[in-house]
Amino acid sequence: MASAQESPSNEPNVPKLNFVRKLAYGIGDVGPALVATLSGFYLNAFLLDVAGLRPSLVALIFLLVKIWDSVNDPIIGALTDRTNTRWGRRRPWLLFGAVPFGLAWFLQWQVPAWGNTGLFFYYLVVAWLLDTALTAVNVPYTALTPEIAPEYTERTSLNSFRFSFSILGGTMALLVHDAILKSTDVVQTGYGISAAIMGIVIIVTNFITFAAIKETYSKDTNEKEPGFIEGVRIAFSNRAFVMVTAIYLMSWLAIQFVQANMLLYVRYWVGAEDQFITLAMALQISIFLFLLVWTKVSQRIGKRHVYFIGVTFWIIVELVLFFVQPGQMLFLVVLAVLAGAGASVAYLIPWSMLPDVVDLDELNTGLRREGIYYGFFVFLQKLGISLGLAIANLIFDWAGYINAAPGELVPVQPESVQLALRFFISIVPAVILLLSFPIVYKYPITRQRHAEIQAELAARKEQS
Repeated sequence: MASAQESPSNEPNVPKLNFVRKLAYGIGDVGPALVATLSGFYLNAFLLDVAGLRPSLVALIFLLVKIWDSVNDPIIGALTDRTNTRWGRRRPWLLFGAVPFGLAWFLQWQVPAWGNTGLFFYYLVVAWLLDTALTAVNVPYTALTPEIAPEYTERTSLNSFRFSFSILGGTMALLVHDAILKSTDVVQTGYGISAAIMGIVIIVTNFITFAAIKETYSKDTNEKEPGFIEGVRIAFSNRAFVMVTAIYLMSWLAIQFVQANMLLYVRYWVGAEDQFITLAMALQISIFLFLLVWTKVSQRIGKRHVYFIGVTFWIIVELVLFFVQPGQMLFLVVLAVLAGAGASVAYLIPWSMLPDVVDLDELNTGLRREGIYYGFFVFLQKLGISLGLAIANLIFDWAGYINAAPGELVPVQPESVQLALRFFISIVPAVILLLSFPIVYKYPITRQRHAEIQAELAARKEQS
C-alpha cells in the first residue's frame, strides 16, 4: 500500500551507533517496561480483586489521573527542551527522577487498611505521583532518540534495542512477579515484595543509562524557545506528527484492551488462571522475536509496509480470539504467539517514525523540540492504558461485575461480564487497528523524503 518512494535512497553520511551505546540506551527502558507490563497485566485485577475496589471507582481513578496527565507530560517535555546543564538537557531528569519513580511504584502495590473510600483516595494520589515520576524519566529518555540516532534506518535499529530490553525486561518481571506470588501465602505480601524488587530495578537501570549515554546536542543559550501554548500549536500544526500520534494511540489502545483484561479473561472465561503466566510469556517472547524480524524487514521495504503486513495479521488473530471457548488454553497460547507477530509492529513502527517528525519540525522552525513531541507521545501511551481500563471497568460495573476476595473461591461472573471480556480481548482491538490503516497510508515521511530533510538540515548548518 505504501508508495515506491520507500525504496532505499542515498542518505547523508552520519556516524553509526556502536553496539555498546545501543545497549546502554536500551537498558533505560527496562523501568518503564516493567511498569507497563506488570500494570498492564495485573493492575486492573489487583485493584478489583485484591484491593477490593468497585469497577466504577477504578475507572474514576484512571480518568482523574488523565486530567493531570494531560498537563504534566507536555509541560515536562517542554521543560526538558529548556534544561541546560553540564550533563545535557535530558540526562539530569534520569538521575533525579529515578528514586521518586521507584518509590511511587512500590506504593502502588500496597493495600492499607483504610476502607473502600480511603483506598480510593490512596490509589488516586499514588497514581498521580507515579504518573508524574514516570513522565519525568520517560519523556527525556525517549527524547534522546533523534539526538543519538540522526539517520532514518538507524533509528529503527536503535528502537529495536530499546524495545528488546523493554520486552525482555517486562518478560523477566512477569516471571519474577509470578514466582513471588506463588511462593507467598498472603497475596498482598507477594505484591509488596515484588514491588520492592522492581522499584530497585527501576532506580538502578535509570542510573546506568544516565552514566553511559552522552548527549550530542549542544544547546545554544541564545536560542529563542517558544512558550508552552505556542509549542503545542506548532506541534499539532505538523501534519506528520498528528498522523503518527493517531497511529500510536490506536495501536497502543488495542494493546491495552488486550493486556489489561487478559488475566480477568483467563480467570472468568477460559477458567485456567493457574496457566496465565504461560500465556503472558508466550505473548511477550513472540513480540520480542518478531521485533527483531520486523527491524530487518523494515530496512528493506519501509516502515509503512511493515505496519500494514504486521497489523493485518494481528487483526485476523484478534477476530479468531472471539471464538475461544472455556478450557481451550492451548489454543489460546497458540493464538498469543501469533498475535505477538503483529503486536510487535505497534511497539516498533510509531516510535521509529517520531524522530523523523522532529527532524521535519527542525527544518520548518530551526529549533530542536524533542521534549514537546515526546511529551505528547508518552501522554498518549498512558492515555491508551487509562482509556482502556476506564472504559472496560465502567462496562464491567454496568454488567454486574462480582469482586473476588483473596483466599476465597473465584466467583462465577454474569454472562454479560463474560461477553464484555471476550469483546475487549478480540473485537474492540481489531476495530481500533483497522481504523489506523488510512492514516498510515497517508503518512508523508518516506525514506526518500527523510533523506531530503537531512540533506537540507546539513546544508543549513554548513551555511550558519
